[in-house]
Amino acid sequence: MDLELRHLRIVGAIAASGSITKAAGELGIAQPALTAQLRRIERLLGGPLFERDHRGVRPTALGDLVVSRAALLLPAVNGLLEDAARLTETSRSAVPDQVALGSSTSSILAPLIRRLTETAPELTVSTTASWSADDLAGELAAGRLDFCVVGVCGGSGPPPGDDLEWRTFSVDPVFVLLPEDHALARQTEVTLADLADAEWAATPGDGCFETCFHQACLRAGFTPRSLYVADAASCIELVASGTAVALCQATRTLPGLVTLPLKDVPLRWIHMVGWRPASAAAGLAPAVQRSVEKAHADLVARSEVYSDWLDDHPEFGVAS
Repeated sequence: MDLELRHLRIVGAIAASGSITKAAGELGIAQPALTAQLRRIERLLGGPLFERDHRGVRPTALGDLVVSRAALLLPAVNGLLEDAARLTETSRSAVPDQVALGSSTSSILAPLIRRLTETAPELTVSTTASWSADDLAGELAAGRLDFCVVGVCGGSGPPPGDDLEWRTFSVDPVFVLLPEDHALARQTEVTLADLADAEWAATPGDGCFETCFHQACLRAGFTPRSLYVADAASCIELVASGTAVALCQATRTLPGLVTLPLKDVPLRWIHMVGWRPASAAAGLAPAVQRSVEKAHADLVARSEVYSDWLDDHPEFGVAS
């Protein structure tokens, strides 16, 4: 991970407020997600940036150094952005006041719409959902969508499509979904081999995910008995009824079901946002990217299991 301007803004906000909780509110980030980001910044810089006491947090010597340098760098960058904005004001005025979003990840739509409309209250948002990232990319390339948010297997690249730009905003492990009365439900993590006798379920997807799953099972020493490919509601019912266990996104939380990490991360899922750089809506790309990152952070913060797991696996989560 490289040091970025957003990292300096985070450190500056925490120092100015004297509280991680207050800084999270000011930045529009969930407190657990901000704490996790601070830990990653501290790992990058080689030491703690803040000390806690009964009054809140205060910078260490290293923190003072970072805060002082940020005070010089951030105004200069903000000035650059303001000057660039003035030069491109004509083109920016052509940005539409409505945007069509497509998503293959239904759980992110609600927090994404909320975050995007917070950033641009005048914006009208319409949505399209599909399990197929390839189909959404086709709609994007044809101009029927302005942006799409998709997930692809860690062994795949971006969906196909001419003249599309893709940005990765998170790399997540694939977890497993079990009924809460399952014999392994109280474990902190499981292996694929622990579930060698299980029936499996997963939502449909393009690309190599099924192949990667079967190969991971073979490496674990078994051949899966089955893989039921079904919509999300059917997968949940298969798990709740005890018929199968399901491969799921790490942010998934459901009453009566338990989400557990798979040891050694045999499968991973890459989340991307895409658009056409030549489209009229392309000027909204920075705002959409920020909103997508915040929306994903909202989902992470809702999952205590994944938030705790990320503390020990900082190489996953929000892409830097």
